[in-house]
Parts: sequence; structure tokens; C-alpha cells
Amino acid sequence: MFIDHNHQDFPDTQIEKALLLQNMLIGVAENGELDESIYLLLRQEFMNGDTKWLLPEIVTTCRDFGSLWGYLKRVASGSGSWEARRFHIYQEFTPLLDYLEGKNRSPSDSVVLEALSSFDAEGIHSVWEKALQRRHKDPDGAITVSRTLLETVCKHILDEASVAYAADDLSKLYGKTAEVLNLAPTQHTEQVFKTILGGCHTVAHNLGTLRNKMGDAHGHGRNPVKPSPRHAALAVNLAGSMATFLIETWNDKNG
Repeated sequence: MFIDHNHQDFPDTQIEKALLLQNMLIGVAENGELDESIYLLLRQEFMNGDTKWLLPEIVTTCRDFGSLWGYLKRVASGSGSWEARRFHIYQEFTPLLDYLEGKNRSPSDSVVLEALSSFDAEGIHSVWEKALQRRHKDPDGAITVSRTLLETVCKHILDEASVAYAADDLSKLYGKTAEVLNLAPTQHTEQVFKTILGGCHTVAHNLGTLRNKMGDAHGHGRNPVKPSPRHAALAVNLAGSMATFLIETWNDKNG
């Protein structure tokens, strides 16, 4: 039986829907039962929503009972498999549930997404989504993608402005982009603006350095520095804020 949003048993809030989705998957893990009509409805809503980037892999890749069951059998099989599957599902849903409860939500996320969308650059928006997704599950990867986000925005603006660039590092790319947008410290005389704009350049430079030291783009020695989710959140939000600033400046300049 297909159940729509008007059905009395269908949850109203996003957190309730996420919990229902989690519990349905636990049901599959334990006894192989699933109401596919409700699962498909919940999956479609989350896949088309703002929190798609936090969905567990099992939801994004599995469209029906057969694929769900195959995924869970790969997680664990045999003695003790129920417990292992439950643990996996709870762990994978934690970022989404925490976000919906406001525990891991940054106030800048929606602002950055709006700015990137207005830039009309699908690739840039995709990079930002990757950074958001990795922020909680893969701190090393999030730091790498944060650097890529800012680099992509700089290259897009330079391409639009017909300004050539080679295999420049992020600091040089940002410097060229700042000049195009009249954001270079040397282009201003007011000290407070020179200081702020110089700080922006420093952020861009340090994001590149952070990526080299803590990201997953390079190999590390025997005792590497391991970033925590809060380090990744800082990198993601810095990159997102900088990208937003550049895009809004470009749009204002060419509006």
C-alpha cells in the first residue's frame, strides 16, 4: 500500500522521518522486513532535500529491498551479524540525526549554498556538497575538498575574466582573483580594509598549507597530524565563507 504525506501514520518532521528511515533499515537488518512504499517515499524526499549530503551510503545507493539486503549482508553475516549491522546503521545515521537536531549545523551552510547556486556553476556547488559530506565522516578528505572548493571558485572567476593562470598554488590563484575583484590590499588605501583583505589572503594561503599537512592529498610520515571533525569544520566553513565572498563580489561587479 502506498502511503503519502497525508497518511495519519506518516511523520511530520524531518527528524521523525530520519528516525523512521533508520528503524526501517534496522528491521531489514534483523528480520528482513520492509515496507518498500514508505522506504521509497522517505528516500525520495531525503534524496531531493537539503540534507542529501548527510545520507548514509546505504540509502543513497539502495533503491529496493534486494539492494538493501545485499548491502547489509556485506556489512556482516553469520553469527553476531544482527548486532554488527545495527551498529553500522546507527553509526551511519548519526551525522544526519545530529544535523537535524542542530548539533553539527553551521549557520553559514545555507548562505554558502545559496551563493554558490547563484554563481550558476554546478561543479562548484558539487565541490561544496562534498566538503559538507566529508566534514563529519572524513576530516582529512574534508580539508582537501575545502581547498579544492576555493581553488575552483578562483579558477572559475579567472576564466570568466579571461585572466590566464598556470599550475599556481592556491595563494597565487587567490592573489590573481583578488586583483580582478579589486580585493587586493594594495588596491586600497584605508588601513582597515588593507588589514581585512590581507587577512583574507592569509586564510587562502593557510588553507592550502593545511591541506598539505592534514589533508588526504599527500602521503604522510609515521606520525602524521590527524585532524578532528572540528578542524575539518573550521576548514570547510573558512573555505565556504571565502568562496561566498568571492562569488558575491563577482556577481555584484558584473550584475
